[in-house]
Order: sequence, then C-alpha cells, then structure tokens
Amino acid sequence: MSLKLSILDQSPVSEGQSAEEALKNTVELAQSAEKWGYTRFWVSEHHDTYSLAGSSPEVLLAYLAAKTEHIRVGSGGVMLPHYSPYKVAENFRVLEGLAPGRIDLGVGRAPGGMPRATIALNKSRTRNVDDYPEKVEELLQYLYDDLPETNPLYGLKASPMVKTVPELWMLGSSPASAVLAAKMGLPYNFALFINGEGGVSFMNHYINNFTPSNYLEKPKNMVAVFAICAETDEEAERVASSIDLSMIMLEQGMESKGTPSPEKAISYRYSPFELTRIQENRKRMIVGNPKKIKQKLEELSELYQTDEIMLVSITYDFQDKLKSYALIADEML
Repeated sequence: MSLKLSILDQSPVSEGQSAEEALKNTVELAQSAEKWGYTRFWVSEHHDTYSLAGSSPEVLLAYLAAKTEHIRVGSGGVMLPHYSPYKVAENFRVLEGLAPGRIDLGVGRAPGGMPRATIALNKSRTRNVDDYPEKVEELLQYLYDDLPETNPLYGLKASPMVKTVPELWMLGSSPASAVLAAKMGLPYNFALFINGEGGVSFMNHYINNFTPSNYLEKPKNMVAVFAICAETDEEAERVASSIDLSMIMLEQGMESKGTPSPEKAISYRYSPFELTRIQENRKRMIVGNPKKIKQKLEELSELYQTDEIMLVSITYDFQDKLKSYALIADEML
C-alpha cells in the first residue's frame, strides 16, 4: 500500500519571532510541500494565543490556494460550534470556486482557545457542543444544496453555486468524533498529536461501524501525528526538545511568548514529574532520522488501517522544520 503524506501547520510563533513571520513561513511551507509531493496542506484554528498565529483558517486558505497550484488545501479545522453552518458553507463554496477540486473542510468541536475566547466568539454565551451533530448535518445540507422540504428555510442556497463541493472531514481526538463520523458516513482524521491514548480503538470503531452515505461509500481515514526528522537521531532529539518544553509550559500554565529554543529547553531543569510528562507526550510524536521516521509511519499506517498520515511539526528554527519535511519526503515520496 502506497502511503500518502500530508501536513497540518498551526503557524507556530517562536520566541523572538513575529506573527507576521510565522504566517509567511506557513505560505513558504505550503509551496515547498507541493514541490515535495505532499497530498494535502491544512491549517488550524487557535484563538487568544501568542504561540500560534493561525486563527482564521478560511482566510489563510484563500491566500494559500492562490500561492499554490495543485496541492489540496484545507482547514484542520473549523471549530463549528462557534459558527453558523450557513456562513461556513458559503466561505468554503467561495474557496471551492476559486480552487475547484482542491479544498478540504475539516471540522471539529473543540473550543480552539481559552474560555474568554469562546465567550467572545459566542456573543457572551457559552459554547453549545450538544448541537454539534445537527450543525454538521446542516452544513452538509448547505454544501450539497440538500435542505429537506420540511426545513423552514427550504429553497435557501449557500452561494456561490459552484460545480464542485469541498471534501468534508470529521476531526477529533476522542471516541465521540469517531462514532459520529461512522454514523454520518464521513471521512475521519484522528488527532494523535493531541491525544496519545485510545486512538487505535477509536479508529477501529470508525472502520467497523461505518455507514455508507451519499457522501462516502466506504471508510476514509487519516491519523495526524507530531513528527520531527533530522539527519541523525541526536539532531532530531535536539530539535524536538523545543516542543517537549513547550508542552510542559502549556500543561502547567506557564506564560509563553512562543516556541522556546533548543538551547533553552536543554538547559531547563526538569522535575521528575515533568520528565514523566515528556515521556507521556512522546506518545504523540515520532522523532528520529529518516529511516526511523519511515518505519514509525509505516507502523502507524498498519495500526490505524490508513493509507494517509498527516504530519505536524513545531520547531524553534523554521529551517529545521523545512529540513524535517524535506527529509521525510526524500525518504518516502
């Protein structure tokens, strides 16, 4: 089975770097990914943070689509509970009209930020995740111009009336998303880079309980994982030390002005608890030389019964990120 590789980029900001530089790096990475042979390039939605500059995937996607030629670009993802399905459908129909056959609409139900961002996004109301399945269904109806006659808005069109439809993906790091994707007959991407536990069982449920739909005849699945590659294991570990410390800082609520340097991470005095947390967090990552990365990705492909894996990389030095993806592409694509 030929393994396809894709990229999710969160537009991470390193210490001492500006958000403008981080966004520029995302554009350069998308163009490079296209040249290297990656299948998709997705961008994320995060709010109220110094560390990640990607807050509006639909806006960033429009720019990325214009700066690339054939790679699929998409959201990883739009946090649907915050938004009107009708407006999301219109946003992505515009994108599909601009780049036909190249747009992916990944949706999730996570808040994408701290509670105050949720309040700001929801007009001071709390985010309601209970109606998430209904919102996904409504979004599909607008995308496919398929509102039922019983709907009070029957006849409403999500414009523009383009000829092709974005590919909708269900994103998740919990069993609930796998259950919903299987029930609705939608593609499913498990976020291993967010949750290092239980993913194989979630994916098995999705595959074994998949219900064919008007959108998809058989299961279509991916897994997304942190990946750091360098020419040697030692160099890969040095580069990955930045994200090790970054995760510790996030978990413990330490103030962050961006991804720390490897030098800062290596000199940091970790407590025994923090060292244990690093080992736990490494379940979400693959780190090493190109051959080791290839072996780990092939193992993940078998475990998750998928022919496509999405890679996520956060490094202090953008050149280390470019080199990581280039080495993996040279080895596997």
